[in-house]
Amino acid sequence: MQLTIERSALLKALGHVQSVVERRNTIPILSNVLLSAGRDKLSFAATDLDMEMVDEAEATVQVEGQITAPAHTLYEIVRKLPDGAEVALTYNGDDPRLTVQAGRSKFNLPVLPAGDFPVMSTDSTGVRFTLMKDDLARLIDKTRFAVSTEETRYYLNGLYLHTVAEAGIPLLRAVATDGHRLALAETPAPEGAAGGPGVIVPRKTDCWMTAPAPSRSRSAPRRSASNSARRP
Repeated sequence: MQLTIERSALLKALGHVQSVVERRNTIPILSNVLLSAGRDKLSFAATDLDMEMVDEAEATVQVEGQITAPAHTLYEIVRKLPDGAEVALTYNGDDPRLTVQAGRSKFNLPVLPAGDFPVMSTDSTGVRFTLMKDDLARLIDKTRFAVSTEETRYYLNGLYLHTVAEAGIPLLRAVATDGHRLALAETPAPEGAAGGPGVIVPRKTDCWMTAPAPSRSRSAPRRSASNSARRP
């Protein structure tokens, strides 16, 4: 893998995805960000197994490829590079390190195989719809206080998001309970949501779904599958 990318574009994408990576991980691959160099772009992915953050940036790609590198370390290196710097990322199988170079600065980072990076399921039976950010925030704000924090009852550690029909009107409903109290909120179902499978959105994910998305519209794209929910 060999490419060149502008520092600000790299920093923005890394800042987005590395925020989901825990500082301490018992599973080494979860400390890494997946870098995928394709035609004129570099794609990024990070996960904590509850949610996955993805992003991409324009890049000049000389050699396509994939590798994973320590997310926080790479972010801190790029953050300290001068504005406007052109950053070169290089990896080949002969040297088990990712080389980051900008001007006279050069860094070598340990890597792990891209094949070890966990891939979240994208079940083809899922649906895709767009929900206004304010509507999503209201559903979450009115229900997340009732989400259980008891780890042994993991199925209560999130919001149950699903569609229902009342008087012929499709509704998107969020429900949370800790076994003692139950909270429910609903909003008219957006186009494409009706009939989709219900999903349990993990507690940690709730904060990210309502977080500001810089340079994006006020709508929140959602993809719901039989066992996952994703915000691109």
